[in-house]
Amino acid sequence: MKKLMSLGGNYYQMTAVKAAKRLGYHVIDVDFLPDNPAHAYADEYYNISTLDKENVLKLAKKLKIDGIISYASDVSAPTAAYVAEKLELPTNPYESVYLMTRKDLFHPFLKKHNFYVPNNTKICDENDVLDFWEKHEGDILIKPVSSSGSKGITRLSEKSQIKRSIQEAKKYAGKDDIIVEEFIERDSYQIAGDAFILNGKIEVFGLANEHFDAECNPLVPIGESFPVFLTSEKIERAKNEIQRAVSLLKLQNGAINLDFMFTKTGKIFIIELGPRNGGNLISDAIKYASEIDLAEYTVKVALGENITKIKDFSSKRNISSYIWHSKENGRYDSIMISDELKKKIIKSDMFVQKGEPVYYYGNSGFGLGAAILEFKDQNEMLYMMGHMNEYYKIKLL
Repeated sequence: MKKLMSLGGNYYQMTAVKAAKRLGYHVIDVDFLPDNPAHAYADEYYNISTLDKENVLKLAKKLKIDGIISYASDVSAPTAAYVAEKLELPTNPYESVYLMTRKDLFHPFLKKHNFYVPNNTKICDENDVLDFWEKHEGDILIKPVSSSGSKGITRLSEKSQIKRSIQEAKKYAGKDDIIVEEFIERDSYQIAGDAFILNGKIEVFGLANEHFDAECNPLVPIGESFPVFLTSEKIERAKNEIQRAVSLLKLQNGAINLDFMFTKTGKIFIIELGPRNGGNLISDAIKYASEIDLAEYTVKVALGENITKIKDFSSKRNISSYIWHSKENGRYDSIMISDELKKKIIKSDMFVQKGEPVYYYGNSGFGLGAAILEFKDQNEMLYMMGHMNEYYKIKLL
């Protein structure tokens, strides 16, 4: 029986662990949080930080693994690629994976190869932000270069916000740098989703509309909906542009998480390409919408199994993923869901119990639960996803 090492064991990573067990493989979970829920479905668990490349490698050698994945996590993706390269297991190039997880490397890569990139620069203090502000019109963004889940990202409309925004970015930057970037107005929805690559070619291109809660942090996604609200011409343009990036990065096999938009002037801005499946139940939503199981594909590719039959994404149902969240800090009491929304729920789980602390949804780490929803048509789906505050409420003690 082949052995798969899975880095991370949170709620979203359960999808990959369950897929591997369903396929009959031995699963070894690794992270530094022994209470993470995916561990219960794995055959073994080891308490090692997924950022600790050398100790993860040491364990992988000892256990004689046949493959390794970082499912729905940017931060551990370089470790997975590093270990796989050292053990000559299936992987995409470590150098490319590492580049894709750092904004200070990914943006210059895009610019070098003539992709559209907003102006941005590294900053050290408030004066650097002021200098950038004076050179560019409109709002700006401050971001840590290596955080995931929109952690530490803020949009600035006034100079009085600079100090607080830098402090927020530094909370998630660790020893890494912070950048400032032009804010670009998008045309219609920001686009999310997952693609799957085989032999260097995008075979599955699963695009979704990305949704935000303007009453919380409008930069943090609260869900994705399939099918995408884009013309076939724009879908093809986006696929060609992302395929160009895939080829330049020498990616061969596996999932990539997509995050891009069309600007008001019609340009494609690739915000991020994550070297892994998406979080927020994106691959789960794709499975419900199209019957394509990207988690199973990810496991098989990591273990060197051949995938001979694969079909491109086509949404047969109107499916959304959704993150239950709070607009304020407090202690959790309950979630009140309208009858209309209850009818849409395929699956739903809460991460918190009564009395536990909850926080304003300032980044994806503060989600309270997750759901998969199904709607009768796209119009209903887009309306309800854009007005979810009308259909449920988080009650605090």
